[in-house]
Amino acid sequence: MKIGILISGRGSNMVALVDAVKSGEIPNSEVAVVISDKKDTAGLEKARTRGVRALVIERKGRSREEHDAQIVAELKDRGVELVCLAGYMRLLSPMFVRAFPNRIVNIHPSLLPAYPGLNVHERVLAAGETRSGCTVHYVDEGLDSGPVILQREVPVLAGDTPETLAARILEQEHSLYVEAIKTLAEKTTASNSSS
Repeated sequence: MKIGILISGRGSNMVALVDAVKSGEIPNSEVAVVISDKKDTAGLEKARTRGVRALVIERKGRSREEHDAQIVAELKDRGVELVCLAGYMRLLSPMFVRAFPNRIVNIHPSLLPAYPGLNVHERVLAAGETRSGCTVHYVDEGLDSGPVILQREVPVLAGDTPETLAARILEQEHSLYVEAIKTLAEKTTASNSSS
């Protein structure tokens, strides 16, 4: 299964996925490309040091559709079968979602459907929640609204700040994302061998 990963920042979830593919924890897979919409992100260098092709496709005054069309073309050129969003901070256009139906996944730092969008940890703490967590889900045309693949709960502790809660959830994101993609890779392998 060829995987394309989209990032906008430090790429810690991307690193978790790349390392799991390289170690064989995610079986029968290869990370074909990492694409960032921002140049000079730490994640690009991390991908390159792991031997993964890393590209920058900036928006540069283009419409979302034009920008997405170039990313879709790069993914298709490399035979990507599964697109993983790993800290990619832009909403995908309907055209992008339709180009990879049920083959785009994202990790989000809340227990969806609660707290979609940005500033999740601030909102969780302001609401006085006692638990939060992370969700791997399929991407549809809505905001963090696609079907849930896996979730993991993380307790909210007394005295938590958005930063401490984010750090604790991020630790769980790495292993949850790997677990979810491993499951998808195994399903793909099983369906390919039975056809």
